Amino acid sequence: MRVAYTLEQCWHDVPGGTATSMLRLAQELSQQEGIDLIGVAGRHRRPPMTGYEPTIAMTSLPLARPWLYESWRRLKWPLVESATGTVDVCHSTAGIPASSKAPNVVTLHDVAFLRRPDRLTRQGARVLTNAVERSRSAAAVTCPSSVVHDDLVAAGFDADRVHVVPWGVDTVDVPSGEIAGVRAHYGLPTEFVLAVATLEPRKNLRRLIEAHQRLPGVPPLVVAGPPGWGDVAADLEASSQHVLFLGHMRGDHLRVLYAAANVLAYPSEEEGFGLPVLEAMAAGTPVVTSRGTATEEVAGGAGELVDPFDVDSIGHGITSALNNAQQLRAKGLDRARECTWANTANAMMTVYQAVHERNA
Repeated sequence: MRVAYTLEQCWHDVPGGTATSMLRLAQELSQQEGIDLIGVAGRHRRPPMTGYEPTIAMTSLPLARPWLYESWRRLKWPLVESATGTVDVCHSTAGIPASSKAPNVVTLHDVAFLRRPDRLTRQGARVLTNAVERSRSAAAVTCPSSVVHDDLVAAGFDADRVHVVPWGVDTVDVPSGEIAGVRAHYGLPTEFVLAVATLEPRKNLRRLIEAHQRLPGVPPLVVAGPPGWGDVAADLEASSQHVLFLGHMRGDHLRVLYAAANVLAYPSEEEGFGLPVLEAMAAGTPVVTSRGTATEEVAGGAGELVDPFDVDSIGHGITSALNNAQQLRAKGLDRARECTWANTANAMMTVYQAVHERNA
């Protein structure tokens, strides 16, 4: 089975967790029997963002974003087959349906913007809303959590065409020497509370910072993540003098950063999945995250849950996680071992095969 697999998001200004997950899934799928996975992206003058380099063979279409996305939307051109040759399935992994003669599998990572378009730029909301509408004609839609599944069904998608394919994580064992090296490289304190998030409104960093500042005697707060949209980054850095902002981090450094932290604080207002929750657990780091969101689903009972809209609740969660670190560490490692990329690849292969057989 030949599968075209779009990876244009690796060239986005902020690739984020969706690119991380789809790259790791591609690596796992390429090791499966019975599949020939062909990467597809636009023609770019620069390499992909550091840390987001595809590990599968890539082919290039004649346009790149934003013209590629607009051309797919308006003209249904260029066909992915112009780069890949004939394929049995086209997997559009960034939520933007690609143009193809083959049946399309579209991954929609998060559709909360359908309810709250103010969480995106006006242009972003327009593009992604249109992409969701075009995804209604896809042969199948996959999403990473039951929260996104339910949002799609509420938006009118047929429940039997929407498949939950949760992301996985790789368990890690980080040597103390690597931790010491990363700590020295970034000037990190010996102990710290970590937040991993793009600096944008829905990540809830303002409330997290306020909650942390109210707590006496807790380790400093360190924030890793690139600027997102709006003025959040500048405002946060200007008003948070006792918080260390590291900016975008290489994947190998981020892996070590998780292991070095005392706690991951991830009280996002809403997520389609929340990969940092699993990544921290896989590194043996206790997690504080949001109740009633997809990250509660991801945590699977192994994290400290808080109300993301309540500063006191966030602060209490951080304190509780620090006080119960050993118990949370053990639960988190067990949860991470359940969430393998092999399971993710097997679930995605099942979707591919069903689509291919239905259209054979």
